Amino acid sequence: MAPWIVFSVLVGPGRFETAVVLSLVLALVIVVGGHLRHSGRTWKLLELCDVAFFAVLAVIGLFASAGTHRWLETYAGELSNLALAAIACGSIAVRRPFTLPYAREETPRELWDDPVFVRTNYVVTGAWAAAFLVAAAAGAYGDLVLHDPNELWTGWIIQIGAILAALRFTTWYPDVVRARARREAGVPAPPAPPLADLLLPLTGYLVPVGVVVLALGAGPAWLGAALVLLGVLLSRVLGRRRRQGDTGGAG
Repeated sequence: MAPWIVFSVLVGPGRFETAVVLSLVLALVIVVGGHLRHSGRTWKLLELCDVAFFAVLAVIGLFASAGTHRWLETYAGELSNLALAAIACGSIAVRRPFTLPYAREETPRELWDDPVFVRTNYVVTGAWAAAFLVAAAAGAYGDLVLHDPNELWTGWIIQIGAILAALRFTTWYPDVVRARARREAGVPAPPAPPLADLLLPLTGYLVPVGVVVLALGAGPAWLGAALVLLGVLLSRVLGRRRRQGDTGGAG
């Protein structure tokens, strides 16, 4: 995701070419560097799509008119998120979820074709597709309805929250599946991670959001204070439940 993150952060009025070139260079470094370090490394759909997407944007940027440049600078965020959602949904449609090759690098070869393992990657890839669509919808609302591409909620808070949720789900859900599979097979294993493990980082996100609202005036002061308070309280409650679960599992 690094090239897309760089692109999202850098793109803006007068910075389209810089954002595209740096993202393309980073995408190439990731692909080429990965294969130089690991000669047997498989080609990954997402990395190849990274290179293709930013290469196309670079070519467009060379020949586009000033009006097209302005359009791209305004809607580049939605364009990139929709492209990522299309990649995720397309990989599911062709039965090659884009998370699969990454998961295989951390999984014994004998499990690569296991139905549970493959189904888990479908679910995780679907979660990423949903996150990209949420981010695209938030950006589109900011651009088309609010007419403010840098609006704090639609341009940053909601989009970052969606990606954080997908990241956390990517680490939490496979552990849940593994624990259930081992239990069903009668193999001794720790209990499945509780829902609190998934939600805890997300509730923690409420605190910096509340601080930003208070500091930048991105909403009424009571909203910022409520978000901070809610984030602290929920984090404590969920943290306590997770510790209790860990103690129960250890016992």
